[in-house]
Amino acid sequence: MDNQNKKLELLGNAPIPKALLAMGIPTMIGMLINALYNLVDAYFVGGLGESQMAAISVVYPLGQIVVGLGLLFGNGAASYISRLLGQQNKEQANKVASTALYSSLIVGAIIIVFSIIFLNPILRLLGATESVLPHAATYAGIYIVSCIFSVFNVTMNNIVTSEGAAKTTMCALLLGAALNIGLDPLFIYTFNFGVMGAAIATAISQMVSTLVYLLYIFRQKSTFQFKIKDYTFSKEILSEIFKIGIPTLVFQLLTSISISLINNAAGNYSDAAIAGMGVVTRLISMGSLTVFGFIKGFQPIAGYSYGAKKFDRLHTAIKISILWSTIFCIIVGLFFSLFSTIIVSQFTIGNVEMINIGASSLRINGITFMLFGFYTVYSSLFLALGKGKEGFILGACRQGICFIPVILILPLAWGLNGILYAQPIADILSALITVVMAIPLHKNLSVKRKNL
Repeated sequence: MDNQNKKLELLGNAPIPKALLAMGIPTMIGMLINALYNLVDAYFVGGLGESQMAAISVVYPLGQIVVGLGLLFGNGAASYISRLLGQQNKEQANKVASTALYSSLIVGAIIIVFSIIFLNPILRLLGATESVLPHAATYAGIYIVSCIFSVFNVTMNNIVTSEGAAKTTMCALLLGAALNIGLDPLFIYTFNFGVMGAAIATAISQMVSTLVYLLYIFRQKSTFQFKIKDYTFSKEILSEIFKIGIPTLVFQLLTSISISLINNAAGNYSDAAIAGMGVVTRLISMGSLTVFGFIKGFQPIAGYSYGAKKFDRLHTAIKISILWSTIFCIIVGLFFSLFSTIIVSQFTIGNVEMINIGASSLRINGITFMLFGFYTVYSSLFLALGKGKEGFILGACRQGICFIPVILILPLAWGLNGILYAQPIADILSALITVVMAIPLHKNLSVKRKNL
């Protein structure tokens, strides 16, 4: 059996625990390591001062918006590709992969140019104070340009995972992150580049991850050829990509908006408050990206099973994914809650205000993070099954529908505590909405299974 057929065999016929481990663990490790990009930057930049730490916290959501374009085309294509492979339609799947990759690069380049032209106004909008702005502009000038590699990597991440090659994604992310960890102290302190050094280290690391994916393509390891002639403006392909990709992009945009709202609210108090909340954002992101990585392995299995009408297999995959992801979230949540002060204190040189704010926020966020696995399985499941509307609604809950009203209203009545508790309250509300939406989905799948 050749390599490509082994991938499809894994998606369609391997025992679910084996398939989830084979698909989910490499991607999960890769996403965990990828999350270290931002956490490592925060750790080393924290030694420069609170204003520098606040600067990279302000730039973070801008980078997430640009990377969201990779998710728009990559995640949108991945869902469709998995279903096409389940239907044995490899020719159409190849066109989808090529269209997604080239579209993401074109749109990504346009957004990056726009961001650089209007960089300072954008940074102020994202919460940069006058003391933070110079550092943020220095960091962003390099970091945002390098995001073209991030767009490529995120798009390929999703496409490669959709064809069952999760280990390639792990290798690309692992190599880039390991390099970033080594280069950060070198450029920040040894070469004395400060925040600019953190941006240079990240840019080089992203370029190396891109090289891994290019080797994967040119050595013809992929199911797809990514030929320019396969790039198409087919209404069918674009509508399928956008049906799933737009909800994913909106989710990414809402994540960026939510971080910006936190930064703006915290900026009313001090740079230390922005820095403290920025640390918490990165720590929670490390946990959430790890879960996303595992669920990335679950998504192609779910999409393939749904396309092949293997509903028993789909049901088993859902059940096991919820169990495993919830266990992980409970362990991580307890760790964050019990050791919040020790953890946050690693990102500053004795700033008591920053430690107190960050530790209080991390403590309560750790408790509600225990719900994150359950919520993420279903928000991803709807997209994997091609149910864009439901996926859009549920995906927008945690950082948008539930979060934005809370972060706008609660601080007015509760001050700084309103900022600290905004995300945990949104997490609880999102979990309740997930339950409401999951019940009819399972009823619908049960009917299809009986009819089959």
